[in-house]
Amino acid sequence: MELINQHTKGIMEGCKERAREAGLCFQDQTLEYVVTNRDLIELSPKLMIPTLYDYWVHDVEVLREKGRYELYPSNPYETVINTRPAISFYNDNNPDWLNVMIFYHVLAHIDFFQNNLFFRHTWDYDFNGQALSDKRAISKLRSEKGRWVDYVIEFTRGIDNLVGYFETLSQLNRVSIPEWSKRLNFYFDVFLQQIKKVSTNEYIKEIERYNSFIKTHGAEQGEDFFFSETRVESPEFEALYEKSLKEEKGNRRDLIQYLMRQSDFLNKEENMWMKIVMQVVRKTSLFFQPQIRTKIMNEGWASYWHETLFMKDDRIHGHEVDFARVNAKVTTMPRVGLNPYALGMRLFYFVEEMVDKGRFSIEFERISDVEKRKKYDSGDKTGLDYIFQVRENHSDFSFISTFLDDDFIRKNKLFVSGRKLNRAKGVWEYFVKSRDPETYRRMLLDSLYHPPRVDIDEEKGKADGSLYLVHRFEGKPLVKEFIKNTMLGIEFLWGGPVQLETSEPISASPVEKQPSPGFSPMKKEEKETEIKWQRVLYTMKDRKLTKKTLQG
Repeated sequence: MELINQHTKGIMEGCKERAREAGLCFQDQTLEYVVTNRDLIELSPKLMIPTLYDYWVHDVEVLREKGRYELYPSNPYETVINTRPAISFYNDNNPDWLNVMIFYHVLAHIDFFQNNLFFRHTWDYDFNGQALSDKRAISKLRSEKGRWVDYVIEFTRGIDNLVGYFETLSQLNRVSIPEWSKRLNFYFDVFLQQIKKVSTNEYIKEIERYNSFIKTHGAEQGEDFFFSETRVESPEFEALYEKSLKEEKGNRRDLIQYLMRQSDFLNKEENMWMKIVMQVVRKTSLFFQPQIRTKIMNEGWASYWHETLFMKDDRIHGHEVDFARVNAKVTTMPRVGLNPYALGMRLFYFVEEMVDKGRFSIEFERISDVEKRKKYDSGDKTGLDYIFQVRENHSDFSFISTFLDDDFIRKNKLFVSGRKLNRAKGVWEYFVKSRDPETYRRMLLDSLYHPPRVDIDEEKGKADGSLYLVHRFEGKPLVKEFIKNTMLGIEFLWGGPVQLETSEPISASPVEKQPSPGFSPMKKEEKETEIKWQRVLYTMKDRKLTKKTLQG
């Protein structure tokens, strides 16, 4: 692995100038390395971070990738990582014209990393340097503690999808709130609505009472008088408010952080070193969370710009056919499966076109005539500015939920596919399962990264000192085969019994599917399966797992 030569670096600097003129925004310093396929195979298990801590799973992944490459040799075009400065890797046999296209793609990725708000917590430090420091710390601990370091890494990685990613973002974007305003928020948002559950009329009366005090005595003094009167009418309020402040200090959704703070086992002097290892795993997970959540947007944004900028670049002359061939491999919409490059790019083009024609408006939505909708164009021409705002404020979930409408799905002829085994030929056959836009949208949203929500119930765990975890069921069960080993690891880190409350299916029965729009009575609609669920409680105690069914 070595830095690119000065000739190629000059090409990159020229691409930066053109990209900035088009509106992309990124830090000036970047590092570009030429790598072989062997380098890429060895870096891939470490998520392309050369300085990431060593771990036995990485070595296993290297062996697997070597075997895969021998069967299916290929040359990746590029890889870029979100560090300061941004680092990108390129194949060692790329011609200049291909590097121009790839550099535009990479610069758009860097623009996305450094401007999308879901990456906000990664902007202020160099993860590559931090990872090197962490690697050295773990290496030193491994020389002292031996295999126990790998046990702690293993157990922590088993729950590293339960980090408080959104809580971390909210801390960075939260406006500092005075103490008296926190009390006010708790009173109106929690105490009145969730605890006392007052009627709408009573709630409005409380707002009016508060406003009258503010009008008479000013903001801060009015607040004090308001709560002085509240203490008389609701004496339990202060105790509940104080309790909420204590609960606020401990994040009950970041399981790794909670264990580090609350585990008596980890806080023993001889075990404090384990918290260093856990924090490294936690920081690494937090760093990569936004990349998992913005895959379609990120690749779509990069593909949009490499196509847009390269088509205008004079260095394309003589290589139009070559570019078309490479670009088609990257951005072709497959009939079966999902290509995030293709879907994301087309969706950005679609949003830009819709805004340019004024179709994200009430006037357009009021038009019911199909032909008029096709011809509608208000001439706004603000689509480019709008997609920069989309790039800044959305993740894959909100991007798809907001912009993947029926018109886009029909225009691109998207559908949900199914497959069945042809026993006579011994092959899988694919077929169109549904062309309904809502079905396609639901299928796509279901495919996005969505870790389970697991809360910690301190009250239920008080009796026997156990860690009581509650899985907030959202229609998808936990993967059963992982429960035992994951809970075994949590029991070790907690130093006591662990309980997990979750939902599991008990039966399934077919139900008639409602006819979709355009349903023909000549076609037999397939039956959907209705699943019934029950709450169960898993208990891991002394490395033995038991399960019981909960009532209700």
